[in-house]
Amino acid sequence: MIEFSYKVINNKGETEEGVRDAMSEQALWNSLQTEGFMPISITRGGANKFLGISLGNNKNKLTAKYVSLFTDEMTTLLESGLPLDKSLIILMDLNEDNEVFRNLVSQILEKVKGGTSFADALASQTGVFSKFYLNMIRAGEAGGNLGSVLARLSDYMQRSKDLKDTVSTALIYPTILLVMSIASLSVMLTFVVPQFSEMFADAGKELPVPTQIVVALSDFLQSYWWLLAGMITMAYLYMKQQLADSVTKKQWDGRFLKFPLAGEIIQNKETANISRTLGTLLGNGVSILDALSIVKETVGNLVLAEVIDDAITDLTQGKNMSNALLKSELFPKMAMQMIKVGEETGKLEEMLLKMAEIYDKQLKTTIHRMLALLEPLLIVVLGLMVAGIIASILLAILSVNDLAF
Repeated sequence: MIEFSYKVINNKGETEEGVRDAMSEQALWNSLQTEGFMPISITRGGANKFLGISLGNNKNKLTAKYVSLFTDEMTTLLESGLPLDKSLIILMDLNEDNEVFRNLVSQILEKVKGGTSFADALASQTGVFSKFYLNMIRAGEAGGNLGSVLARLSDYMQRSKDLKDTVSTALIYPTILLVMSIASLSVMLTFVVPQFSEMFADAGKELPVPTQIVVALSDFLQSYWWLLAGMITMAYLYMKQQLADSVTKKQWDGRFLKFPLAGEIIQNKETANISRTLGTLLGNGVSILDALSIVKETVGNLVLAEVIDDAITDLTQGKNMSNALLKSELFPKMAMQMIKVGEETGKLEEMLLKMAEIYDKQLKTTIHRMLALLEPLLIVVLGLMVAGIIASILLAILSVNDLAF
């Protein structure tokens, strides 16, 4: 037997810690779950295991990639006509090299064999499957079309991933350019300029004003770089604290929406996300009120999430969803008109999915437009700053040597 320390959440929602002997981490994990606890961490000799995922081995991390893999492979197996339990058994065999993934499927299979519905079996894996995912599965089980629902989920997850990749990939080059610009200026001011400063000091002549400014900036960075680093760290921590609190986050979210181009990107991204999520849920039989409640949780911007909340209130009062969305003036007008037409014609689901495709393309266009402005702007600003430093040094050299133009 091996001694482990553990941390769990009990059925009252309180955190408990303790020490217990067990044959293995997984055995203790299963034992704690059987007793009704939700394990948070299990520690043995400094190796932590959070939410059933070993942190010491990247191969065993149960990330969104594995949820997507689970969905894709289950779709293939179910649509080929295999029953649910047989599909789960095959899925375990297909992923025998990944212990954590295999354990996840094993626990789901055990629940299903015990008479639990597939959706409830997935829900028992705390923190793995989203509320959106679980509601889709419940709708699929109720309608007897689990395979097609998983196919839709797979398509949804792929499109959502593509959307996120579009944004992150587009920001890679400007980020690298910005970091290199700051690094280049730092090297010039902390290593290059001081070499000339010593020469200018030995000459004993008053330096031109531009050179004095550059030398002063160089001296500041050399002497007080820690102050600048501290200010940047404090600004980061301040923003992190502001965005962690729902009240202040909502205020910042409102400001972000007003930023040129950046606000448009947020608006288009959230519109595409809301349209795709709501359209997918409605297409699988989830009621519009339940669907909007789920959609609200997927919206990252709290100002836009509040608009969704207003739409839910309007629907409970017998009004149209589009009225609340239009009234806010925070979503694109064309999108809101499309929703209104969808409501009037009874083709809301089709219109929402079409909207998602439109605003995916619109988002890419907006990002490309922003990059078309940002990249040359960064290059020009860097060029001017480097040129300014070089020019100030040349002015000083000419002044020291009493050269006339």
